[in-house]
Amino acid sequence: MTVAATLLESLSFITPVARGQRVLVVEDDPDILELLRFNLQQEGYAVTTAADGASALEKARRLPPDLVVLDLALPGIPGLEVCRKLRQDPVLQRVPVIMVTAKVDEADRVVGLELGADDYVTKPFSVRELMARVRAVLRRSRSAEAVDRAPEVYERGRLRVDFDRYEVFVEGKKVELSRKEFELLRFFVQNPNRVWDRLQILDLVWGEDTHVEPRTVDVHVRRLRKQIEVDDAHPRLIVTVRGVGYKFDERALDPKQ
Repeated sequence: MTVAATLLESLSFITPVARGQRVLVVEDDPDILELLRFNLQQEGYAVTTAADGASALEKARRLPPDLVVLDLALPGIPGLEVCRKLRQDPVLQRVPVIMVTAKVDEADRVVGLELGADDYVTKPFSVRELMARVRAVLRRSRSAEAVDRAPEVYERGRLRVDFDRYEVFVEGKKVELSRKEFELLRFFVQNPNRVWDRLQILDLVWGEDTHVEPRTVDVHVRRLRKQIEVDDAHPRLIVTVRGVGYKFDERALDPKQ
């Protein structure tokens, strides 16, 4: 039985589940790539695809996924090297990876796991098995994040953000934000000191399926600046990186700045 046929026979077992997590599928076989994309989307995942190692790394860096399903036999940069580069990237090093390969050699599996892969699937496999592994790896990842994550209150300098209560205080005074402004601020304080373009912010704050213009980000940034900047005409906290996007510069919250 071919790999495609084995995958197809499992289509009937997929049950849609609304999740919204991002999965990057890296596979050079177009039939398998499409089957995995379709079934992951049926389960509610937002899917990005890549057919080679170089584009996989570019897409992962542009929009960090929650999980990577990574074939090892890729043109150009091989899958093991892609995994190595992911683990060396400070932003992507904790993204879970499920390796997929036609090889059955134990040494290949050991090398993959030593490089930081979270699971290993050998072709041919059923979609139902892979979906179960995806759910399990993401569940473990979420549990680890829950243990390691920062407190539910962000406090630095004159800014305090209470994520549980949806409250923001600037210099001890409560400011009123709309829900989307709060979610935008949450995104910035949880991802500081890195430049994000408008499309990335739309995907990560508004959602990948949103149908709003990128300039919507500019409008909300202006409103947010009015609430949290010392001088919103000359912002130092949410700074514009010309030709790219925005960066939340935490140094502006330090007392000496």
